[in-house]
Amino acid sequence: MTKTITFAVMHFTIAFSVAYLLTGSFIVGGLVAIVEPAINTVAFYFHERFWAKLESAKKTTKFNSTWQAASESYALRGL
Repeated sequence: MTKTITFAVMHFTIAFSVAYLLTGSFIVGGLVAIVEPAINTVAFYFHERFWAKLESAKKTTKFNSTWQAASESYALRGL
């Protein structure tokens, strides 16, 4: 969660700076800095969870494939 929070702080700063430089308005810069990064931060959190599950599934699949190959090899030896 710390990674997500530090990402949010960085994103708020960048969003405000870009919006302020483009519009010259603190209000618009502030609104953009609150709304856009907040949505992106939530999306980033779920993005990270998705990739963690994907990596976990890959490891499980690799383990299952290895286990299946080993058991098939063992079964063939018994013939």
